[in-house]
Amino acid sequence: VLRQRPIDNFIVDFYCAALLLVIEIDGESHFTEQGKLYDAERTAILEGYGLKVVRFTNVEVLQSFEGVCGELLGQIPPSPP
Repeated sequence: VLRQRPIDNFIVDFYCAALLLVIEIDGESHFTEQGKLYDAERTAILEGYGLKVVRFTNVEVLQSFEGVCGELLGQIPPSPP
């Protein structure tokens, strides 16, 4: 997992190449109308590269870290038999 990874014209918070997974941790600026529109456009562009974008808020990470980790573990496909 790479931190602060440049993809296209963006810097994503975390990127896992093996899963084609982008993990974004969003602060308050993401909750404004402008922030929501920007994030939606950015997500669409990243998904256009075949990436999956998963977002969490700062509060979720700080107050429910185990829950966030559980959600991320759910992104990992099962190992083949």
